Formats: sequence, structure tokens, C-alpha cells
Amino acid sequence: MIVSTRAFLFAAGSLLAAAPASAGNPAGTSSITVVVSALASTQSVVKLYFYNLRDQFLKPQGYVFKKAVLPAGQNQITLPVDLPNGEWAVAITQDMNNNDKLDKNFVGIPTEPFAFSNNVRPTLAPPDFNECKFTVSGPRVVTIKLTK
Repeated sequence: MIVSTRAFLFAAGSLLAAAPASAGNPAGTSSITVVVSALASTQSVVKLYFYNLRDQFLKPQGYVFKKAVLPAGQNQITLPVDLPNGEWAVAITQDMNNNDKLDKNFVGIPTEPFAFSNNVRPTLAPPDFNECKFTVSGPRVVTIKLTK
């Protein structure tokens, strides 16, 4: 289901604001801003999948939560989220045909734009959590460029 950016950001803030933010507190949360640039379309939904467990990375339903954002005519999106402190990785797709899945060719290579945190560019296999992880321990900006 596609929602407006404003409604989405409101819902995201409401869901993630339940835990108090406290910089430097290992048990707390931190404000993170995810910026995704070089979008292939200014109209197609961008999906961000947030992972914090190595053994669940890129597995179906292995993400902690996902967010869907409409670019609203922009070639980049900015998504503020509060994350529990610790190690996180983000996988991103842009659903060009709005069929609610990442389309792939006959050998399993994505035919729709995708990206990973740390701007990891996989060659022959999907990346590992360790390649994509970043540490959340205070406010920060995570910038990711979409691969077309």
C-alpha cells in the first residue's frame, strides 16, 4: 500500500518514538537520518529494510522493520528514524512497476534499482551484514546512493 510521504513520516515517527532517545546510552535510541540519492524515478516507491541481526540479513521477513517512501517528485529521499543503539544495516529497493517485489532476471540479478548501507556494491553475490553495517550510538546521517 502506498501512503503519502507526510502520513508515512508521521506514522514512522509515532512508531519509533516510543523509546526515549539518549545519545551515548547503549540501552537507548539515537536519531538517524537516512538519505537515499540518485533515485531512478521521482514517482516510484522506495523501500528501506532495516536489519540488526547478522544471521537475518537479506532473508525474507528477516528485517526488524521496513519503510516505504514516495519520492514526491524528488530525486532523493530523506527519512528520519530513531534506532536502538547498536549495529544496523539497510537494504533499499525502488519498486519501478509497483508490484510490491524486487524484480530479478532469470539468474536472480535484480532488474530494479537497489542499494545497501555503506554504499556496498555487490558483484557476484549479495553482501554480508558486516560489509553493510554501521554503528548507531548517537545522531548521524547515513547517505546511500541507489544503484540503477
